[in-house]
Amino acid sequence: MSQVIAYPDNKEKLVALKAFMKALKISFEEKDAGQYNPEFVSKIMKGDKDLKEGKGVKIDTDDLWK
Repeated sequence: MSQVIAYPDNKEKLVALKAFMKALKISFEEKDAGQYNPEFVSKIMKGDKDLKEGKGVKIDTDDLWK
């Protein structure tokens, strides 16, 4: 069966959607829109750590296209 993804823009609409789906016995799952993929987060954290340890390279914007 196909899936439907909804993006309610406020809490009241979210509550109404959930109540509607429960009334029709439609299964659903709720995900926090602010969650990132853990693999992506670990890569970003590693990059920040590497920069703090001096493992990065700084390029002046004037030299970027040379």
